[in-house]
Amino acid sequence: MLHIVDGEVVVTEKRRALTRLLRWFGEPMRSAWHHRDLIMAILRRELNERFKGSMAGWVWAIVAPFLALATYTIAFSGVVKLPNQVEATSQFDYALFIFGGLIAYSFFSEMAFRGPSLLHEYAHFIKQTMFPAEMLPIISTLRATVYVLIGLVVMLAAQIALTGTIHWTLILLPLWLVPFLAFLIGMTWFLSALGAFTRDAAYLMMTLAPILMFATPVFWSIDGFSPTVRLLMYLNPLTGFIEIIRHLTVLGTLPRLPVVAWTLMLSLVSFYFGFWFFRRQRDRIADVI
Repeated sequence: MLHIVDGEVVVTEKRRALTRLLRWFGEPMRSAWHHRDLIMAILRRELNERFKGSMAGWVWAIVAPFLALATYTIAFSGVVKLPNQVEATSQFDYALFIFGGLIAYSFFSEMAFRGPSLLHEYAHFIKQTMFPAEMLPIISTLRATVYVLIGLVVMLAAQIALTGTIHWTLILLPLWLVPFLAFLIGMTWFLSALGAFTRDAAYLMMTLAPILMFATPVFWSIDGFSPTVRLLMYLNPLTGFIEIIRHLTVLGTLPRLPVVAWTLMLSLVSFYFGFWFFRRQRDRIADVI
């Protein structure tokens, strides 16, 4: 390949396929870092507007998970065994067991509901400016992460207050959160790009998400099923993420290595497939929303 620079011919070698591939894999992170100021500005605005006009404001972000946890505690206190047949060390363990699964599922469902309509919310930016639309799924997921972290703090505070114990495995929670974030960002990239072309994506997620809740081990454990059935249940990508957070927060044990490897692979596939799909449709999105 020849380039002429200042009247001189400069010969540049064609980049190798591996170099191009590695550059593509690093592109989401480079782009997010390049637009970090924009991400933080929009994220702050979204968080400030969440409870705009409310007298209690951010108190509601604490009250909601607290009321949910209090309800489960009253309803399931006294259960001596968890759904995986592990002996409960406290009468409140079952409530914490459910709440741990619910935190992960609520994180997923918020992105599943919002993802298909996300680009339509910012249509005025995308149409009128050179706006990096691929940053919107990242911003939206980070916004939901704030409320997930609040729910986790409420859960851990309740665990200390009710059981008087807290597990050392909590230090490994970032190893659950980061892959889950990657999985949800990739999913939101895909759903937002798909939702730009058809409203059916939003209706599909509104139909599937409530049903999926009962097909996901939020209120039960997969350990009571045969090995073959358990293997099939891992086709639901949320199964592994819920199992991991429960091990780290409620049970105080290390999750099984195959489950960790499976969820990590799902995270990478979701993240890069969603990024590829969004980039492929990016030039057409402004014309259809």
